[in-house]
Amino acid sequence: MHSMDYAKMGSSKAKETIRGKRVTVVGYLKSALDIAAECAQVNGTAHPCTMVVRTKHWVLPDYFAWGFHISRLYLNRFSELLIHKPGEGLLLSALATLLSPLRWAFSKFAESYYSIPMRKHDMVPDHSLFQALAAATIAITPKDHYKRLDEGSIVLKKSKTFSFCKDGVVVVEGEPSSSASAPAAAAVVKSDVVIFATGFKGDDKIRDMFTSEYFRGVAVGSASTTVPLYRECIHPRIPQLAVLGYSESISNMYTSDVRAKWLARFLDGGFRLPSVAAMHQDVLAWEKCIKRYSGRYFRRSSILLLHTWYNDQLCRDMGHNPRRNKGFFSELFDVYGPGDYAGLTSCASSKEH
Repeated sequence: MHSMDYAKMGSSKAKETIRGKRVTVVGYLKSALDIAAECAQVNGTAHPCTMVVRTKHWVLPDYFAWGFHISRLYLNRFSELLIHKPGEGLLLSALATLLSPLRWAFSKFAESYYSIPMRKHDMVPDHSLFQALAAATIAITPKDHYKRLDEGSIVLKKSKTFSFCKDGVVVVEGEPSSSASAPAAAAVVKSDVVIFATGFKGDDKIRDMFTSEYFRGVAVGSASTTVPLYRECIHPRIPQLAVLGYSESISNMYTSDVRAKWLARFLDGGFRLPSVAAMHQDVLAWEKCIKRYSGRYFRRSSILLLHTWYNDQLCRDMGHNPRRNKGFFSELFDVYGPGDYAGLTSCASSKEH
């Protein structure tokens, strides 16, 4: 089953489905970690939960690294000064270039702490924490995750591929060998239940909304690009289509809330969209920025590292002041959250100056 089907069962039924069963979870991000934690809680070491890890990810035991909250390093206005941003001016561009060594130092500082428990289980990724944040491919581990790995109620199987057999799942542990005489060792993970926590194909969901081949073709772009959404919401070539929740952020709930207010303000006549060409150029600028920092781990649109910069643009469109905090240092170093945007209104006749 897919993790979505597992979640739809509800807590009681889901626990009964896995109780006393040999469960294998494919994946190693938030949904996979949560399901594995629940399996370990229900079955303990009597029936360990096996996690098939195809890609190592940065999974953080908590939000603090050597006493510093990770948001102070990556998620405030000061941290955004260290990054090149879509639509930035010459001064901000020069500042981001000059401060790039500090960005590297922040990443190494956080990695030095988070990699300690990961190194014990050979789970340190090949890519940097900064790249993972840019691509929105990080997760906070459930409580006692590494304790459960140590006690054996959760077992990791690192395998790029997997397949099914009569007794469960076949995995190939370790790196494939180039020598024909020494192939990688295959192992059978005996399983009663297999849960795919492999994410969702958001592009397909958007494409499948249409029966027209033209709209199916332009809706999601090419395989190497993200869905072209202006301000991560409105499709430049399909202006009747607005998508909430596609783009990743540090908190999808409150990002979608601010975005919904922006959309409502537009529908209320509070502002006009730029030309199709201008919207397309803006989309490309954001995509170029994310690809620059996430590298080959780019999956789809993510505003995680530039959350405040993004919200500033929405606020300006709506006629609101983007500076939500009082005081220079508070504005520069405090982390914005849902409460800072609670006063936004979606009515065009009520503007904040």
